[in-house]
Amino acid sequence: MNAYLQEKEAVLEELASTEEGLTKAEAEKRLVQYGPNRLEEAKKDSFFKRLMKQLSDPMIIVLIAAAVVSGITSAYTNESFADVFIILFVVIINALLGMYQESKAEKAIEALKEISAATSKVLRDGEIVSIPSDSLVPGDVIALEAGDAVPADARIIECASLKVEESALTGESVPVKKIVDALTSENNKVPLGDRKNMVYMGSSVAYGRGHAVVTDTGMKTEMGKIANAINETKNSATPLQIKLNQLSKILSIGVLAICVFIFAFSLFRGHDFSGPVIMDTFMLAVSLAVAAIPEGLAAVVTVQLAIGVTRMSKRQAVIRQLTAVETLGCTQIICSDKTGTLTQNRMTVVDHYGDEELLARAMSLCNDAAVG
Repeated sequence: MNAYLQEKEAVLEELASTEEGLTKAEAEKRLVQYGPNRLEEAKKDSFFKRLMKQLSDPMIIVLIAAAVVSGITSAYTNESFADVFIILFVVIINALLGMYQESKAEKAIEALKEISAATSKVLRDGEIVSIPSDSLVPGDVIALEAGDAVPADARIIECASLKVEESALTGESVPVKKIVDALTSENNKVPLGDRKNMVYMGSSVAYGRGHAVVTDTGMKTEMGKIANAINETKNSATPLQIKLNQLSKILSIGVLAICVFIFAFSLFRGHDFSGPVIMDTFMLAVSLAVAAIPEGLAAVVTVQLAIGVTRMSKRQAVIRQLTAVETLGCTQIICSDKTGTLTQNRMTVVDHYGDEELLARAMSLCNDAAVG
């Protein structure tokens, strides 16, 4: 439904709603039908899958292979398994540290979501009531005032000097003046930034007031389409992961080459191809191969990244994955819109002059805030 091309009466009729809003019973019925007005998140990995993800790193696989080979050689030669335990300890600590950091970042993000949980003013049974934004349904009539966040995609049915800031969706830093009249288009399509009779989730009211009937909620909103595209995006390897993967391949090939060379050279040099000599030579080659693997590299990299994440958190930046910290250090060019990206897109009083009492009175009279 292209609500922006239709008159408000036609939109209300199609949504089976009125300017007085829905009844409480009808709203509850539609909530079951359409689901809550919230953006879906990507499915979270189980503990086992997260652990396997940490252990699937090529460098970790090389270490595990080294531990297995070292265990075999230690059992054959009746030597201590100290090297095996040390390598496995490094692998386990590395995996647990990575999982702990990701879990801590997830909890911080969940806490931010709880803080940002919003309520909306909506007409129910002809009266304005405040409800959680995730309870909105198509057909609800929402009341918008300066400072309100738009909770869903909606068609404006009444407005007075209404201006909405839509930089999150369109990149336009200047608030857009809204209208009630239907738009016209030759191909029945109007770009998002030109739909002046619509308001969208993710935008905020900068000036004026108005009423709008909800047309889409949750993942069907324009913001939901963006969230869905993000959820379907596959993560690519970071520069550090690419370098470590290359190092792992080089080490694997180099270690195998050394192992084969030492084994063949020792046998042909001694001209003794008996069973015990072949086994002893093989164990010698394997021992040299294991010794060539840098067991502490993975742990050192993880610890350094964890330190970077901790320092970023002190600057109010939440990092979900450890490797993302290093990516920022490799960034050479950052393209961004000035307003709402590098700044908060809102003005703040930092100093004042004159009579404080008069200033406070002027500020109290020039706003429509109410005690909640």
